[in-house]
Amino acid sequence: MKNIYKLYFILISLVFSCSNANEEDLIDATPLPTIVTYTDNVKSIIDNNCIICHNNPPENGAPMSLLTYSDVKNAVENRGLIQRVSSNDQAFLMPFGGPRLPQALIDLIVQWEINGLLEN
Repeated sequence: MKNIYKLYFILISLVFSCSNANEEDLIDATPLPTIVTYTDNVKSIIDNNCIICHNNPPENGAPMSLLTYSDVKNAVENRGLIQRVSSNDQAFLMPFGGPRLPQALIDLIVQWEINGLLEN
């Protein structure tokens, strides 16, 4: 009988721990900064998501290093970095093996390019 009460308690706990979040609650609505720079915004994205493979030397088949401002700027201008991180194609998903970067982080990188790839 004691086990039935434990099971009942667990089921009730699960029911009341669920939320009624809708899709709009799950979308990051944080506005982009007016000016996005490598130092203030992009470097942390690269460091937290890309450096594991895009180190020096690159690992896991990565074609280039993304350790410095110049490396990342060159990757945006000449190597399709934004297209790669924006892709939904499982064969090209970045970071390697997925999941894809959150759209808010991709938007920061795009805004960085729009702002002129500023360093500071």
